[in-house]
Amino acid sequence: MGDISQNWLVMKNGESVIGLFQGMFERNSLTFNPGWSQDAQAIAPFTDVREIQQQLKEAGLEFMAEADPASTGPASFVILDPDGNPVIVDQHV
Repeated sequence: MGDISQNWLVMKNGESVIGLFQGMFERNSLTFNPGWSQDAQAIAPFTDVREIQQQLKEAGLEFMAEADPASTGPASFVILDPDGNPVIVDQHV
């Protein structure tokens, strides 16, 4: 899926999915989507993004952006990998 004229494509091979976004982001990034299958379909059960965030906070990670722990439904947070690339955990359900 995607639009090559807009410089973005999402490709899938088996269970592997990669998104290519030319000129849209400053750095390489890695995205995880709790609650979604490899086909972007809602799944249940799954670990909520706020629970994952709390576990990472307890492990001492620093956050660039955080999900509101009092919220429900869609939310996201961002941490940086050791090279400074964003790791985005983005829950859509």
